[in-house]
Amino acid sequence: MAEAPILQLTGVSKHFGAVQALREVDFHAEPGTVMALVGDNGAGKSTLIKGIAGIYPFDEGEIAFEGKKVNIHGPKDAADLGIEIVYQDLALADNLDVVANMFLGREYIQSPWRLDEPAMEKAAIETLDSLSVTTVRSVRQKVAELSGGQRQAIAVAKAVMWNSKLVILDEPTAALGVAQTRQVLDLVRRLADKGLAVIIISHNMHDIFEVSDKITVLRLGQNVAELVAAETTQQEVVHAITAGKVVTVPGMQ
Repeated sequence: MAEAPILQLTGVSKHFGAVQALREVDFHAEPGTVMALVGDNGAGKSTLIKGIAGIYPFDEGEIAFEGKKVNIHGPKDAADLGIEIVYQDLALADNLDVVANMFLGREYIQSPWRLDEPAMEKAAIETLDSLSVTTVRSVRQKVAELSGGQRQAIAVAKAVMWNSKLVILDEPTAALGVAQTRQVLDLVRRLADKGLAVIIISHNMHDIFEVSDKITVLRLGQNVAELVAAETTQQEVVHAITAGKVVTVPGMQ
């Protein structure tokens, strides 16, 4: 029996002036499940994710988290619920080490003028170990010294160490080599195996079928399909992306 969704969006819409980026979209994410969110450029993927994150609050519709109706007016509201997002640019500070990046803005304070460095280092190591991240030589390495795959691992570890319940990954394998992509996909799968709900946005169909349990397709700001990865094909997903049935075409009566 499938677990109840931890996140449930019902009929959410978003306008930017005369442009309707999302139209009455239903969407959900379940614990222990990787939900892929796919669609062509301009389909509404980023707007949907930013609505969940509170960056672009939805104009209409309802959000339920852990079965309770909630309002997300900003990123802090999302973080307080346990929603963490790893954006494509990772938002890491190259000049700081791994520990400083993982605790940026959330540092442990030992005294008014002193950080609790030993406690932060211990927590960083434990988090990386829990995710089986073995490619990072030291948590005191500067992020500038890390490879793309290692940086992605640090960004994911940073997201999950704050009692997160839902992790959203935006194009996590973009611009990575084969070996680094393999590491990141394994890491995504481990997040779900730990019981977290995971949403992954990607244009790479191979990666989607490698790691996802379900696939939601957006087209022209509308949800046109939800598919079980094990029961569909890349051709069916591509067909939904390019020709999925929409209720209305934006800009046309």
